[in-house]
Amino acid sequence: MKLYYFPPSPNTCKVHAVAIHLQIPIDLKLVDLEKREQHNPEFIQLNHTGRTPVLRDGDFILWESTAIMQYLASQVPNSLWPENPQIRADIMRWQSWQLAHWSPACQPLQFENFVKALLQLGEPDQQVIQQATDRFHKEAIALNKHLADREYLVNDTLTLADFSVASDLTYAVTAQFPLADYPHIQAWYARIEQLPAWQQTAPRG
Repeated sequence: MKLYYFPPSPNTCKVHAVAIHLQIPIDLKLVDLEKREQHNPEFIQLNHTGRTPVLRDGDFILWESTAIMQYLASQVPNSLWPENPQIRADIMRWQSWQLAHWSPACQPLQFENFVKALLQLGEPDQQVIQQATDRFHKEAIALNKHLADREYLVNDTLTLADFSVASDLTYAVTAQFPLADYPHIQAWYARIEQLPAWQQTAPRG
């Protein structure tokens, strides 16, 4: 299997981390977004949206990080994506929440407070930051409450849900996420950061 990836991307990192955690061998192919290589014709043939990551397994091409994570975790028996249908549904519930609610709450803060400065795109938009902060608190309250009496999101065991939700905190420090009032999120993310697979793949922001 070959993974087309861009190392600074949290979506790439969580996929790569799952492969390492499960000891699934993959070949890595860099797609340098800073050089706009995602627009190269050969890459567009793999993913018409021009986004990373993309997994190629023989003739099978798969994009979207959540789908790739589930596909990788389906290759070998493991506790990240167990066979139990109720546990899988619970994992998918949290992955769906991450895509629909958590990531949209985190991404504007990351863009305004981190990406803009990195790419010299001007000053942060304070109105966008305020709106994003309000949305972040709404979602963080729910996540913090859920983690109050458990170490991981699903079945009190490390699963794909943790990899998905944690990925949005990759740049939490540099993006100035307001996490001070959420000790359970902080403790949970600290556990994720200690995973060898996470340490090998997560960029430092």
